[in-house]
Amino acid sequence: MIRSFARSLRPLALLMAVVGLAACGAPNTSGTTLSSAGVPPEYRARQDGERVIPAVNPAYLNERNRRRWVAYNGPEEPGTFVVDPFARLLYHVVEPGKAMRFGIAVGKEGRGFRGDAVIRRKEEYPSWTPTKNMIRQDPEIYGPLAGGLPGGLDNPLGARALYLYRGGRDTMYRIHGTMDPSSIGKATSAGCIRLFNQDIIDMYDEMELGTKVRVRSYEESLEMEGPMVELHSGYLVSASDTAAIAADQAAWEAGLIVDPALTEAQAHAAAAAAAEAQASGVEAEPYLLTLSSIDARERQLQGLD
Repeated sequence: MIRSFARSLRPLALLMAVVGLAACGAPNTSGTTLSSAGVPPEYRARQDGERVIPAVNPAYLNERNRRRWVAYNGPEEPGTFVVDPFARLLYHVVEPGKAMRFGIAVGKEGRGFRGDAVIRRKEEYPSWTPTKNMIRQDPEIYGPLAGGLPGGLDNPLGARALYLYRGGRDTMYRIHGTMDPSSIGKATSAGCIRLFNQDIIDMYDEMELGTKVRVRSYEESLEMEGPMVELHSGYLVSASDTAAIAADQAAWEAGLIVDPALTEAQAHAAAAAAAEAQASGVEAEPYLLTLSSIDARERQLQGLD
């Protein structure tokens, strides 16, 4: 995708800066070359038309992120998608008492919608345009992208998008893929509901227009999932999982977890510099270099390198 870190800044480099901010972490810049060895079959690299979907880094496939069949005792009828933005899970209810569960990343927009909707539109490799609110809140970064970006693996919406409607009107709420698999299972600063590209592709192929979606409220999430605790790593665990919480705290104190606040601050500074460089037409150090170094640090801490 990017063959040299030393060449002039291009829109893609700025886009990666934006995605780094939206993910509150580092995109997996090594994802296009990651081997499928040791990756579950459903998350291996796959051909998708003329594109190749990279394999998902095994480090991102924890128990809550990887799709799996689970018992389901919610009130929704078979065929319904149930989104829990507070537990960061999505259920596809396939039959009474049974559902396929997916891990998701949730942006601020995703936490702002509640209740029922219907999928009236779905797109392969959808285009993306920052909202007016995003541009207003951070014009330095989103302003240069105000004209939008074409679909592709370098697009924040990823390989597929499902568009939710209520009362015949677009809610502006999306369930979509991602160019940043490291964000799945975490809260992000922007975006709706994102899944691994492999998950959204399979979901897209199986669902029909008119599929019902239920987005849980915080109270419904507490009732169905129980209270959750966010670890220093950014992932969620049940508040009753004291062993995981203690292990996370020990790893944090030992310096084995990258500080998300520091990563986000670095991302914002680099993105602002990239936008300024693009506006002035000068060469700049592409943001991917920063992301590459952060990703390498994460992989080292996880024992992957």
